[in-house]
Amino acid sequence: MKLTPTTTPFFLSVFSIIILWTTSFAFTPRTFLQLQSSAVSTNYLTDKELWFTQTLDHFSAYDHRKFEQRYYELLDFFRPSDGPIFLRICGESACNGISNDYLTVLAKKFGAAVVALEHRYYGKSSPFKSHSTENLKYLSSKQALFDLAAFRQYYQESLNLKLNKTKGENAWFVFGVSYPGALSAWFRLKFPHLTCGSLASSAVVEAVFNYTEFDQQIGESAGPECKAALQETNRLVEQRLAANGKAVRGLFGATQLDIDGDFMYFLADAAVIAFQYGNPDRLCSPLVQAKNNGEDLVEAYAKYVKEYYLGSFGVDVETYNQKHLKNTAVTEGSSDRLWWFQVCTEVAYFQVAPANDSIRSSKVDTKYHLDLCKNVFGEGIYPEVDATNLYYGGKRIAGSKIVFTNGSQDPWRHASKQTSSPDMPSYIVSCHNCGHGTDLRGCPQVPLSPEGNAENCSNPDAVHKVRQQIVENIDLWLSECQETGRSYM
Repeated sequence: MKLTPTTTPFFLSVFSIIILWTTSFAFTPRTFLQLQSSAVSTNYLTDKELWFTQTLDHFSAYDHRKFEQRYYELLDFFRPSDGPIFLRICGESACNGISNDYLTVLAKKFGAAVVALEHRYYGKSSPFKSHSTENLKYLSSKQALFDLAAFRQYYQESLNLKLNKTKGENAWFVFGVSYPGALSAWFRLKFPHLTCGSLASSAVVEAVFNYTEFDQQIGESAGPECKAALQETNRLVEQRLAANGKAVRGLFGATQLDIDGDFMYFLADAAVIAFQYGNPDRLCSPLVQAKNNGEDLVEAYAKYVKEYYLGSFGVDVETYNQKHLKNTAVTEGSSDRLWWFQVCTEVAYFQVAPANDSIRSSKVDTKYHLDLCKNVFGEGIYPEVDATNLYYGGKRIAGSKIVFTNGSQDPWRHASKQTSSPDMPSYIVSCHNCGHGTDLRGCPQVPLSPEGNAENCSNPDAVHKVRQQIVENIDLWLSECQETGRSYM
């Protein structure tokens, strides 16, 4: 066990605290939301590691164990007299620094400090030396929210000491994309007294058991020609898989994926990332051309997968291997197992094939997902989707001062809040390559455009318009905090 001794005298009140955002990217392979690939920019504004002593179990009055949690701070744009603190929530992958996206522009505009806390268990913030199923019982969104609260209290107090402030607090605002976007919204929901507001970008606030809308959105984003080419490719792959599985797996560089469902999931995800991250033409142009020219579609798709998905995008085939997911060692590859645990216990998001007009293989069904959960984590593991939505409210979240944003081509947007309600505006960024987190990342979403540059979006004005709405809401809610002299409203 990798825990800090319980003799640590530091006590934190989790009821006077706040928020964050993610430096990792939304959607890692295999139902992951946060991208962990070599395509992610390493152009961090800071990667200097700082550490915070965190409580292991926020819901036990008797368990006082602690662990070390990694965080980062950026004070380059901070206005010490009255600047706010922007908290970026890190998600389901290692948090290796504070990246240079549109939050940089916002921090400059508002004179804000930026801090980012790594999510418990991920990266270097694991409480244990083994990720056995038993040790993962403290990995949940609920524990993560209290982590943010405890950290906020600590950071505000340490900043006051640094600035020689004896009383008062800075205004705080939370940012998150994808799962961290959901955490951002949920934090404002559960701790409204601890933050002025929240930006929930591509926030998957609705846990979904059978997420058929995911595949349906891919078909819609692809358009008729590309969709038909993808469907025909899938049929041909399934035929060849039945006839000579070893050969077709080898064609895609995935011979280690012995389970058909794992292999077909890998091929489905390879298509997904083109639409989710603002590069639809990288997939559709060569595939449609191959179909129109009467060329081998499987060969054309294999070329795309190897050159783009495994090559420039940098995905590791092992991510899809259940043998890899069963590995309990704490390593850089642990994120795969960790996020699947959250999937299999809290949120599901099972990306099953729809009954009709599906792009992905019918082998990727409910049984496949449930069998994976059992195979990887053992008996008794099941996603408590209804309980999650009951606790947070799903799309009917009853919060306030939360901005929801989604990209029109993003398959995850159907698990987000896409309609406005009082004090919770929702905006859709609509364009040909507007995907996951476009409002903060620009186009394409991978590789990252410096400061979230939107000029490569097919409709930059659509992005600018939504960003202006974001700025206006942040400005309003921060000013309301400052007028009352509080760090929340």
